[in-house]
Order: sequence, then C-alpha cells, then structure tokens
Amino acid sequence: MLRLILIAIVLLNCFNAFSYAGEDPAPAEWNPVSAGTLTTWTAPLCAQGELVIQPFLYYNRTRGTFDSDGKYHSLNKGDRQYQYQEQLLMQYGITDRLEIDAQTVYQQNYARQDGASASKRGFGDSFLLLRYCALEEKGWIPHLVGMFQLKMPTGKYQHLNADKLGTDSMGTGSWDPGFGLNLTKKLKPFIFHADAIFSFPQKVMIDGVKTKYASYLNYDVGVEYFLPKGFNLMLEANGYVQGDTWQDGERTVSTDSSYLTISPGIGWSCDKVQFLLAYQRVVAGVNADANDSVVLTGVYTF
Repeated sequence: MLRLILIAIVLLNCFNAFSYAGEDPAPAEWNPVSAGTLTTWTAPLCAQGELVIQPFLYYNRTRGTFDSDGKYHSLNKGDRQYQYQEQLLMQYGITDRLEIDAQTVYQQNYARQDGASASKRGFGDSFLLLRYCALEEKGWIPHLVGMFQLKMPTGKYQHLNADKLGTDSMGTGSWDPGFGLNLTKKLKPFIFHADAIFSFPQKVMIDGVKTKYASYLNYDVGVEYFLPKGFNLMLEANGYVQGDTWQDGERTVSTDSSYLTISPGIGWSCDKVQFLLAYQRVVAGVNADANDSVVLTGVYTF
C-alpha cells in the first residue's frame, strides 16, 4: 500500500511539471533606473527609509534679455553675465507613499557692464517639499503624486549694492507656499513626466517697501528614451508665468515675467548611481534673462 502511495505521488509531480512546462513565465516589470529629468519631477517616490542625494552643477551664461513685449535683445558688446550654481536635492521616504524633500543652492554671480565688473557669492532661496503618492501606475493609469512646496527666503534680497551690478541679489525675500501635481507614465522604451506647481508669495518688506509678488505657475513636461547598456536620452520643456508686482498697495506695471526653457540631455545609469549631462536654453520670455546652461547631475541612493 505504501509503495502504491509513493508511486502516485511521483506520477502527480511528473504531471504537474509537464503541465507547467508549456506555460510562459510572468514577464518582469520594465522599471529602468535613471537620473530622471532636470526640472520636471518624477512621480515614483523613495521607498520607506530610503535616502536619495542628488547634486546639480550648473554653468549659466546670459546672452541677452527678453523685454516686456517678449522681444529679444542681446547684451551690449563687451558686457558679460554668468553664474555657477551648486544645488543639492535630498529625498527621504517617510513611508512608501509619503516623501519629504529639501533643496538648497549656493551660487557665484559675475557681471561686466560698461567697463565695470562685479561678483558675489552666497546661498540662494531654499525649498522644502512633501510629496504623497495618490495613485500608483497600473495599466493606462499613470503614477499620480500630490505635492506641497514651500520656498524659503534664505538668499539675500535687500540692502543691495548698486556697484555689484545685481550680482548680490540671491533671492526674493518672500515665503512662497505652493501646491501641485506630478504624473509619470511608462510606455516602453519611453517614460513621460509632467508637473505643475502653483505658488502664492506672501507679503515682504524690502528696503522699507511693502512688496507683494504675484502668484506664479511652474509647469514642466519631460520624456526619457532608454537605450541599451544603461544609456538614456532626455528632453524636457520648463515654463514659468507670473503677474505684476505690487509695492505699497500699488501695482507696478510691466513687472510680469515668463519664460520657456528647452533642455536635451544624455544619461548613464546603474542600480546604485545615475548620471545626466544636459544643456538648457531659454527660447522665449517676457522680462526675463535669455540664458544658456550646461548641467551635470548625479544620483546616489542609500
């Protein structure tokens, strides 16, 4: 009897092995790693307890300005304006669905105008964010994240020296809370990202003048195209729109501003570290500098 039971078990195992041999294994989820885009937020959050550190190295050169009518004017011959920036972004997963982020910047500003030159270095304004994952990507549903952002006035904004040609201006002076949404969708071999953040500056006293900056919108769209051996290409567009400033209760006309930046880049990544080299160009604007920038960033996960 025992021998018959053992034979039956062996035959059943053989039958199960034969039955599963013809079935295809479940396909692995396509989830490539990269440094992401430069300005557009990527929706997937850090895992609980995970710390991500991402430095950015910027070289910004101003080739001209866009006036209040959106017309471009190049700098006068002999004039120069450029900047080096070192930004640091840190992201930490409080839970698998809640993340806290902090970003700060140190910058060196240089200007030459009408034969005079000046330079100044210091910290710019800083940012603190909370991001919550409302929906994870499933089928045609994208990854959806809600964001709360607070800009903090850590950069110099008043008592500026006219001899410094504007190089000692590092921030706006206002506390700016904001709210936004961030989407990410994978369509192999592409990953698409988009975000929009509305910010509401609070009143600030600047050199004795009550100043109220208008609310503003940052919006970004980006796409990554993944290549073999860890390489990927990146293209994004970044926009900004803000209305006129109010001073001592009166509207200052033609102080509104906007710009549109286009940025291509190339990256290389492995599981532990990711890199991205990109070029940014401001292609249109109103009351804005026309900048060209080279950016290098890397990501390291603890």
